[in-house]
Parts: sequence; C-alpha cells; structure tokens
Amino acid sequence: MLRITITNRPEGVTLALEGRLAGPWVHELAGCWKTIGNASAICVQLDAVTFIDAAGKALLRTMHDEGAVLAASGCMTRAILEEIGH
Repeated sequence: MLRITITNRPEGVTLALEGRLAGPWVHELAGCWKTIGNASAICVQLDAVTFIDAAGKALLRTMHDEGAVLAASGCMTRAILEEIGH
C-alpha cells in the first residue's frame, strides 16, 4: 500500500509518499504526478517509503529527469536515489 499526500505551497507542490512504491501504486503515483505537472516546482518526499520496485525506480527517474526534486533521508531511499542518478 502507498499513501500519497499532496501539499500545495507558494514555492511548489510536495508529494509525500508512505509505504511501498510497487505494483499498482506506481501507476497511482504517475497519475498524481500528471495532474500536478504544471506546478512550478515539485518535490517528492521519500522518507517514509519502505520498498521501491523496478517500475517505481523507473518512474522516479522519469520524474527527476523532468524536473522533480527527489528527497530522502533513509539509507535505503538514499541508495536508490544514487542508483537513479539523483
């Protein structure tokens, strides 16, 4: 399961993720991202993510390539961000 909390602020939009970014939840995140795609700045907060599958990594890589800032403080999520090339 994945919880996605969207916070709109003057400086941009934050997507805070909690849980597993895998399977059908990757598609759910992609849908959320598409709906806020016009935001001036998008930050994806990954601190509470417990697992990311290959499709989730690919989506995060695409989001990063298109300007989203990926933020993480945990060892696992930081390692995945390094793998993605963040």
